[in-house]
Formats: sequence, C-alpha cells, structure tokens
Amino acid sequence: MKMQEQNPLYLYFFSLSFVTIFLYKWLTHKKTPSKNLPPSPPQIPIIGNLHQIGPDPQVSLRDLAKKYGSLMLLKFGSVPVLVVSSADAAREVVKTHDLVFADRPYSSVANRIFYNGRDMVFARYTEYWRQVKSTCVTQLLSNKRVLSFHNVREEEVALLIQKIENSRSKVVNLSEHLIELTGNVVCRAALGSGHEVDSYKLLLLEIMDMLGYSRSIEDFFPMLGWVDWLTGLKGKVEKAAKGVDTFLEGVLRDHPASNSGSATKDFVSILLEIQEADAGFSIDKECIKSLIWDMLGAGTETISTALEWTIAALIKSPDAMLKLQNEVREIGKGKSKISEGDLVNMHYLKAVMKESMRLYFTAPLLVPRETRQDVKFMGYDIKAGTQVLINAWAIARDPSLWDNPEEFRPERFLNSRIDYKGFHYEYLPFGAGRRGCPGIQFAIAVNELAVANVVHKFNFELPDGKRLEDLDMTGSTGITLHKKSPLLVVATPHV
Repeated sequence: MKMQEQNPLYLYFFSLSFVTIFLYKWLTHKKTPSKNLPPSPPQIPIIGNLHQIGPDPQVSLRDLAKKYGSLMLLKFGSVPVLVVSSADAAREVVKTHDLVFADRPYSSVANRIFYNGRDMVFARYTEYWRQVKSTCVTQLLSNKRVLSFHNVREEEVALLIQKIENSRSKVVNLSEHLIELTGNVVCRAALGSGHEVDSYKLLLLEIMDMLGYSRSIEDFFPMLGWVDWLTGLKGKVEKAAKGVDTFLEGVLRDHPASNSGSATKDFVSILLEIQEADAGFSIDKECIKSLIWDMLGAGTETISTALEWTIAALIKSPDAMLKLQNEVREIGKGKSKISEGDLVNMHYLKAVMKESMRLYFTAPLLVPRETRQDVKFMGYDIKAGTQVLINAWAIARDPSLWDNPEEFRPERFLNSRIDYKGFHYEYLPFGAGRRGCPGIQFAIAVNELAVANVVHKFNFELPDGKRLEDLDMTGSTGITLHKKSPLLVVATPHV
C-alpha cells in the first residue's frame, strides 16, 4: 500500500525530469545553428572510422575519397579528422586558411622525444615556434648556408662511389650505402663530424617507426593512455627518449668551441652562438637538442628514402635510365666525377627527381595539421581542434591532374612549370605554407648530386638474373613511405 502511494510521486518526478531534459535539448538545438559538415563514411561507436584505415593509410583514404568526396570528415577515436584529397582543397588549407590550419595535433611519442614540443616539426603553433622556424630558415637552412656545405656533399658522394666500387660482394645493398651517405652528410652539416652516424642510426629508425600514424592509443583515446603501457609502446618511447638525450648531451659536451671565422659552421656551432648572443627567445639547451634531432631525423630518413626510390625507379625504367645516363655522361665527359657545378644543365636529371618525388612520396600524408579555431571551409563548418590530413600522395596520382599517373615518366616535367617549392598544389612533396619543409634546398642538393654520380659511374642489373619487372616496389608505411625490401643490385663500372 505504501509503495503504491509513492508511485505517483515517483512518476511525477520522472516525467518532470524527462520533460526538462527534452525541453533543454530542444531549446539548445534551436539556439545552436545547424552545422554543415563534410561527408563522412558510416562510423562505429567509440572507434569511429579507424577500422577503415589499413596498413597503408594513404591508400585507404584515397579509396574512401573516391566514394565520399575529396573533402571528408572522419572520426579516429575521439578525434575529428578532416581528410583533404584534391589540389583545390589543399590550396585552401596551405594558402587561403594557412594560419587557421597551422597547428599540430598532439602526439604522445613526438612530445616525449622532442622535449615537450620544443622542436620545429611537431611543435604547436606559438610565438616560440615562429622564432624557431625563422632561425632555421635564416641561419641553418638558407641557400647560402646550404651552398657552404658543397664540399661535404661532394666528398661524401665520392666516398659512396668508392665503397660501391670496392664492395667485396658482387651484390651491393644500395639501401645501406644510401642511408650511410645521407647520415654522413647530415651529421657533418649538423654536428661538424660524421663519426656519430652509427650512434644514432638504429635509434632513429626505431623512433621513425614509433612515430608512424596510429601507433599510440593515447593520441585518439586520451582516457586510454594506460593501454600504451600495456602494449609496451610507452616503455619503448621512454627508452628511446633517454637514448636520444644521452646521445645529444654527448654531442654538446664533446662539440669543439665554435670558430667564428670558419666558412662552414655546423648547425650546433650556429645554435650555440645564437644562444650566447641572447637571441631574445628561449633557445636553451633543450631547444638546441630538439632542433639537432629534427635535423638528424628529418634529413637522414627522408633524403635516403627519396634516393632509394629514385634509383629503384630508374632501374625499373631502362629507357629513363638510359636518357639520364646519356645526359650525365655527356656533360661529365672526361671527368671522374660530377660536381655540383655540372648539375645546372642536367634538365632530365631534375625531371627525374621531380617525377620520383611525385610517384613515391616520402611523406604521403605530409605531417598532420590541426585547426586553431572554428572555420568556414569550402562551405563546410570545421571546428577548432580538428586534425587535418592532406593526402598529397593521392593528389599526385589524381588522373584528372596527371596523364597516366601510375607510370614513371620524367618527361612530364621537362616542359612544365610545376615545381616542388609549395606553389603548385597538385604537387606538394615538401608541403607548403607556414608548415612547409624548410630543408628543400638541402635535400635536393644531396639527391641530385648523388643520383648524377651513381648513374655516371655505374650500370645496374638485378642479382640472380632477375628481370626488371621483378624489382619489388612495394612500400612500407611509417611516418615515411620507404621501400619494403632493400635495393639489391649488381653495379658494373662504366668504362
């Protein structure tokens, strides 16, 4: 009887609560303008669209874009992700709304490795970042500074040729030689010596793998960061971070006093001089270490990967290889090696490099961006904190922009104004805008010189009588897209 008397009161409060919640939702919905969001594939609760991303994200996203459009809004866990797959949309991101899209999303791995965002690549968009970027552009990677290292590049490329010639094995692992070349060049430019390459090479490869997209649960499910401890990722990151710091502390400790009269100052010397001169911003030891690791990581991995793809593509395309060898050997006639001064008139070489970077992007999705504020973007409402992926790989293979895009055809660049400096949005191997790569000239200088000398000096065959079509061009996706299998060749000196 008592229970029955209380039921009407219970039902009254239940009904009142229900009506209150309903009215609140209805009124809130009325007051809040409806959002016009980009198309989105169906999502699964909690994980969103993560289940639709395969081992090669650029391919998965390209396939989704074919169905849902060149501008898609996905959900990776709790993170909204805007995927850009057209040149027009890319232009809007990196030019029209560059400032809005200039931030970086949080990466637990990068944050730990790079001293809580003190570097240039992964740091958030702040006044500190702007000053660091300015220092890198004007002091470390200017055209004048890049030219000052021409002797370093020529000496290291000469050593590469010598090592291939003197190889004890008939079959040469060209991939190993190329990463050693780039490591030596970058180390000498950054640290003043190439002796440290072996000390950081394995550590660098491990970190690049950990930085690969979708490795950390915490990045997409912040409340589940503890899962990264269970999977072992956190432990690996901690170990790697300590290894990086130990290495960089040794670099700074053992670095000789800067020589202000030296024509070729290494990056460490320049940064220490700026620190001593009080640059007006926080260029402390952690800043210096972060920038050094940026240079070592980005320089070694991306340059060697681009070289590997270029030479592999040439070997697989004998007509292109013959055209390039004819050009290089004609200009280098009577010379034992190609110098940087010889590169100016090698137009087919430059076309080869552009085509290789188009077809084999080292960073297919570039480095992710994040919106700093709400923005009306191409008619859609994009909220602050949205991660942005530019599928530059897909744009560079878009058949509406490129004839026979899956073919390696350097000739397409011979009479084309399209360049890699970030002003042609159908072709963004180095990104563009505020977040574009400042090391373009450094990378191109190494790549062109190395490729020219290698094809000048050697003819190539595949080992064990393999046919050219048997050359594996499968990629392995991490933060960079590199060849899955090493480039093994038989190199015969050209007489």
